[in-house]
Amino acid sequence: MSEPSIFTRILTGDIPGEILLETERIFAIRDINPQAPLHVLIIPKTEDYRDVTELAAGDPELLAEMVTVAQRLADEHANGEYRLIFNKGASAAQSVFHVHAHVLGNFEENKLVGF
Repeated sequence: MSEPSIFTRILTGDIPGEILLETERIFAIRDINPQAPLHVLIIPKTEDYRDVTELAAGDPELLAEMVTVAQRLADEHANGEYRLIFNKGASAAQSVFHVHAHVLGNFEENKLVGF
């Protein structure tokens, strides 16, 4: 059996992390290396999916719930506007292979990070 991901370890309290929101199937934490004034990770509690493609094929309802949670967080913290990013693969900057989404918001007008 493989080691639990860092996200699972945060969820279980083995590693400290600020959980901003939690549902039955998802939790959201602040990113420890924020790339925007609002940078939150939305993470399924299950480790069954390594990336967004696996999640979309295996549980599209869970993927839809992640998008709903992104909007909820943006409504609460970023005037309802946000960027939603999934990285797939090491060469695309995925460093934790437990599917998760980055919610970024509160950019200064015309000063977006990245592309």
